[in-house]
Order: sequence, then C-alpha cells, then structure tokens
Amino acid sequence: MRGIRGLLLDVDGTLLVNDEPVPGAGDFIAELRRRGLAFRVTTNTTRRPRRETAEVLQRGGIEVRPGEILGPAALARRRIIESGSLRAGLLVPPSAREDLSGVIEDEAKPDWVVVGDIGAGFTFQRLNQAFRWLLGGAKLLALHRNRCWLAGPEGLVLDAGAFVAALEYGADVTAEVVGKPAPAFFELALADLGIPAAETLVVGDDPETDGAGRAAGCRVALVRTGKFAGTDDDARQAGAEIVADSVAQLL
Repeated sequence: MRGIRGLLLDVDGTLLVNDEPVPGAGDFIAELRRRGLAFRVTTNTTRRPRRETAEVLQRGGIEVRPGEILGPAALARRRIIESGSLRAGLLVPPSAREDLSGVIEDEAKPDWVVVGDIGAGFTFQRLNQAFRWLLGGAKLLALHRNRCWLAGPEGLVLDAGAFVAALEYGADVTAEVVGKPAPAFFELALADLGIPAAETLVVGDDPETDGAGRAAGCRVALVRTGKFAGTDDDARQAGAEIVADSVAQLL
C-alpha cells in the first residue's frame, strides 16, 4: 500500500457478496477515512441507482455515501453533460434514469443512444428505433457490454452487451463504453477521484474488469471473496500486484 493515495473499490464480490457485507468491509472503509485516503466505490450494475446501492452497503455496516459511488449511468451522465449535446434516446431501466439528471430524453432526434440492460424491453421495435437514431447521426453510448448475467434461479440470461453488438453491426458504428473494463471508465473514475493513476489502487474480484485498471496506469489488487479463485501467478498475469483473501487484509 506504500505510495497509495486513492482507491477504486468494486462492489459485488469485493465489498458485498449476494448483497451481504464481506466480513471486515465496514471497518476497512472506516480505516480509509481515518487515514485520509480518498476512495470511490465502482459498479457496472444498471439495475439500481447509486442511492439504492449506498443503502444496501449502509445496511451492511459499510458507510458509503451515494456521491462516492461511480456506476456507468453516472459516468454516462458526465460524458453527455461535458459534450454539450444533452439529448438522448434512453434504452435504460427506470432505476438508471435517476443517475442521468440533466440529460434530456429525446425520442425524435437524439444526440446519443444510451444502452443499459432493459431485459424484455429489448423488443424489435425498440431496437429498430435505436437503429434509426444511429443512422440519423446519434452516437452509441453503452453503459457496459457484459454478454450475460446470472439471474438467480433463471440461470444465465442475455445482458446489454449482446444488444449493443447488434446495434453496432446494424448501424455500422462503434459504441463508446463507459462501464468497466473500458479505458473511459477508469479515465472518468480517476477524474472524479482526483488522484493520479500511479497513486491509485483498483480493488476487485474480476481479473478482466478490475484487472483492466492496470492498463489505465493504476495499481491493482485482487480479492478472493468473489469471482477470482486463482493463484498468485494468475493474479499477476491479470495485472495485479496484490492478492488478498478479502479487503479486510489490505490495510
């Protein structure tokens, strides 16, 4: 941890497992505050806004404020606001709209097409409408491009990435992705954190999405409370220099 001034902390599999707190995660956050270390909590989920994510963390004794949580919808909002072109066609769940304040929903001629996970809302009519917006000059902004996700007893189901790929192919465009592991995610997250990449530690359980912090110039730590169950050599190959059984061990 020498030389670290800021942290980007994953949620699922790192601070929470199945919405239950990882033992010691609350104390870990409290210790970061005591030491004056800046941090942001990061997530790729679009199924609930930052406010609800903060409520789940707080119920588990992990004191994180909504403004300290960076999800793809909040980062998409920042990207759109900074562009000065505020009109967007929104293919996002209702929960994500809470984090898109200031973005003007426009179903006629939007500047952006924003895609999150709307599940059964990905009908032919809705996708074809987005296709026509893209042909009209709108830019495609993907909150993430995960292929699928594990929906409890339902098993694996298609996620937003499959539909992003369909729109890319149909309209012959390339999506700008703001969720992990896209470089834009880490650029925007570091800008919000206000700490240089070389002094920032990315902490997570996913060698692909969290390990990508290495390419952004950050240092990386992988924890074994979620997806990652490999060896130290596996972790190093993913760009991690620190491996821990949980976040509680990091400090």
